[in-house]
Amino acid sequence: MALATATLRVHLDAFRIAPAAYAAATWWRIRGKRVRSKARFSMLLSRSPNAYRLWLLRRRALPPPVPSASEKVAIVALVDARGEADALRRTVGSLRAEGIPYYVVGDARHPTVAHALREIAWEAQPWLLPIMAGDRLADGAVAAYRAAIPACAAGVLYADDDLVTRAGKRRSPHFKPQWNAELFEHFDFLTGACVLRLDPAAVDRLCLDGDWAAGLVRAALAGGGASHLPRILHHRHARPAPCRPAPIVGSVREMPPVSVVIPTRNRHDLLKTCLEGLSRTAYPDIDVILVDNDSDDPDTHAFLAAIACDGVRVLHHPGPFNYSAINNRAVRETRGTMLCLLNNDIEILAPNWLQHLVVQALRDEVGAVGAQLHYPDGRIQHAGVVLGICGGAAHAHRLVRPEGEGYFHRHALPQFVSAVTAAAMVVQRDRFLAVGGFDEQEFPVAFNDVDLCMRLNRRGWQSLYEPRAQLLHHESVSRGFDRDPAGAARLAREMSALQRRWGTLTYLDPFHHPELSRYSETFVVGL
Repeated sequence: MALATATLRVHLDAFRIAPAAYAAATWWRIRGKRVRSKARFSMLLSRSPNAYRLWLLRRRALPPPVPSASEKVAIVALVDARGEADALRRTVGSLRAEGIPYYVVGDARHPTVAHALREIAWEAQPWLLPIMAGDRLADGAVAAYRAAIPACAAGVLYADDDLVTRAGKRRSPHFKPQWNAELFEHFDFLTGACVLRLDPAAVDRLCLDGDWAAGLVRAALAGGGASHLPRILHHRHARPAPCRPAPIVGSVREMPPVSVVIPTRNRHDLLKTCLEGLSRTAYPDIDVILVDNDSDDPDTHAFLAAIACDGVRVLHHPGPFNYSAINNRAVRETRGTMLCLLNNDIEILAPNWLQHLVVQALRDEVGAVGAQLHYPDGRIQHAGVVLGICGGAAHAHRLVRPEGEGYFHRHALPQFVSAVTAAAMVVQRDRFLAVGGFDEQEFPVAFNDVDLCMRLNRRGWQSLYEPRAQLLHHESVSRGFDRDPAGAARLAREMSALQRRWGTLTYLDPFHHPELSRYSETFVVGL
């Protein structure tokens, strides 16, 4: 009965918030437009203040996890005593209920964490659980950790968390990605929601002044990275806040040469804006290749001729539009060690955008690097790509305001992602060629960038989203959208190819979460 009532309440909330959108989603469902209807409902229902309560009721209906035979794994809690006495009592009561030993750091007996660490029986090879006064463990949290620890080769095993009020009301769940070292540099989503192991021989050498819990986490990460346990095991009174990154500073004089490849057709007004932005870009060595695909506008022909006289190379690529073939051909003509693939409808907003992308693409472990793209109204069009959304792939955080909170500020933080769009992508030329460039046969127009990124990822060159590079994208203005029957059929073929090659119908993107909706580009609880 409670589940039905909560479901009705969430739908009523969604209808009150956006009645026209709710009616459209209902109409699509009646007409059998399942994916379109679910995508709209995911966004609408998530806006209800009762959405998380509904999710909790549905999860409680599931059978509990089967415990493993590893219940003898030693876990010791270290409690940060800073805070109110009532908060400390709630935390200690939670630890006692879970049946694990604990040390209160900051009391008379253990004034520092070093005092507590010296009392731990290291011969039992314990895992440490740093916890803040006021936080509580979920029921069964210790059993869940113990079940997962034997298969964990990392130094840190972290879980999801939510916030809890003094009255016990739960809100704001944080469904976290698999380990994302780049994201962690800007957002500590581990400390206070993890267990960790340390080398006993190194404990006495640790410098843990100030935030000792975060110091323990970083020491454990140095010994083997982190692994994710995708369950809410911590109810927290507060979390560390994300830190939006400062601009990358430094001289660009030592930066490698970049070849910018821009496919184009007609619309010389868009191209002119793009090229003017490139001329203002603060970068020492750029060459530009325009690839004209059958422009038939006389003004565009005149513009291209004038640009060629100014030193921009213009290649002519006749025939049906094949984005992959156009770019592959141009790349063979490039001289730069770095490639910048750029759409002709990109408008450059600040001069340092290219430096940010190139600095990241030069890293040994990085493949394709993508920018934060905006619609003309200022909302986000691209903040990385998530696989598996609606059975294919979609831009993350689409329509979020850049200055907004979004989903834990993820749209504003550099991080590893599964893919980035080639509308504005930087990649090392040798790496692009090493994986064979774009697939001209399977992905002539759509998903070619996703496929390229996945092949780079497979070689150990992970895709990265860099929000400090911000560009405006007049999406598909020059080519149009695939709304005609031939374009829709071609898109369906490319979607099918993506599903066959990368299994996107069932794929769980490691930088998303199984409890987030697979029908929403924004990160919302799946209902």
